[in-house]
Amino acid sequence: MPELPEVEVTRLSFASRIAGARIISAYVGKPLRWPMGVEVQQLAGREVCAVRRRGKYLLLDLDDGLLLIHLGMSGSLSFSGLSSALGKHDHFELVTSQGTLRLNDPRRFGAVVFAPSEDSTVAQKLLGKLGVEPLTDEFEARSFHESLMRRHSVIKQVLLAGDVVVGVGNIYACEVLFLAGIRPTLRAERLSFPRTVKLHAAIKKVLTRAVEQGGSTLRDFSNASGEAGHFQLEARVYGRAGQACQACGVPIKMIRQGQRSTFFCPTCQR
Repeated sequence: MPELPEVEVTRLSFASRIAGARIISAYVGKPLRWPMGVEVQQLAGREVCAVRRRGKYLLLDLDDGLLLIHLGMSGSLSFSGLSSALGKHDHFELVTSQGTLRLNDPRRFGAVVFAPSEDSTVAQKLLGKLGVEPLTDEFEARSFHESLMRRHSVIKQVLLAGDVVVGVGNIYACEVLFLAGIRPTLRAERLSFPRTVKLHAAIKKVLTRAVEQGGSTLRDFSNASGEAGHFQLEARVYGRAGQACQACGVPIKMIRQGQRSTFFCPTCQR
């Protein structure tokens, strides 16, 4: 599933190219996860002012309203000045004066939703409960620790939930906890402040590096220019069950948490 780094990489790959474009037409094929909330022909003539990100949502700011795009489990966006026939899994298309934006989503868990504004009920239903953005100054160690002290669940699940801090998906949660030396089964409220500081720093470091590496491509993720990510090649624990830990040599273990695979070193993480 595309997580924060993949969504941010996607945004960076087309935001400047589509900014200022006038929408010529829009198309929705097979139904996506949620209804779009507006007739597609009503988008024609509007201007794309900017592209932002909130958690795993891309926000296309229009001169009248905004589009919220979620890539779901297997979605990816492409933006090109070249016209071509729609592919089998191209379920949304936005033709603009500066190029065509398409959502390709084989499993159709993605979504494109129109909202009158970011403060509207439609937008807040999707964005209102999201946690702090980890790559901003708002992500502060002390308030992060205070939030963890109120959570009575294991730290891996708290990170994945996204209501404390957004964007730490399964790959990144495993890597972050390894870098911070924290066992994924440790309860969040048991983390001391010094250990929370290490976790806070690890989240910033791992996610920043993942964006620099173009995200992670495990199956078919690519950015809007068709480029794959490479962060998975640097993974220290994720997907390495049974292989030697690069720090201590002990085999990496894999367990299941909330139907997700968790990878960790039993020696380096406590």
